[in-house]
Amino acid sequence: MKKKVLDVGQCNPDHMAIRSMIESFGAEVHRVALPSQAMELLQKEPFDLVLVNRKIDQDYTDGKELIKMMKSNEKTSSVPVMLVSNLPDAQKEAISLGAEKGFGKDYIGAKNTLEMLQPYLGAPVRS
Repeated sequence: MKKKVLDVGQCNPDHMAIRSMIESFGAEVHRVALPSQAMELLQKEPFDLVLVNRKIDQDYTDGKELIKMMKSNEKTSSVPVMLVSNLPDAQKEAISLGAEKGFGKDYIGAKNTLEMLQPYLGAPVRS
């Protein structure tokens, strides 16, 4: 069965880059604009990984709020979530909230990012 990734709060160019990288694993990408939409979808469907932007593109709220919501909800607390941010402090804070180590936009498609995604998505099927 295909792995499923939920991409939350990215602008179009970043979403396209992330989608291309995730699809290289043979996984499918679903996209929502806001954390509230993500929580709604996560209640209905299982996902293997959630990627959330540090600053939500549509309303510029903090993506770490989604991590807090997910980790405090019984149904979503075990779903792996990563923050998409180049800022080390933002990554540290996300991890302290229960997120996995994430990656920055500058590293989409980089070897270490692909390796970071393998525990959730398996080995890439194409490069």
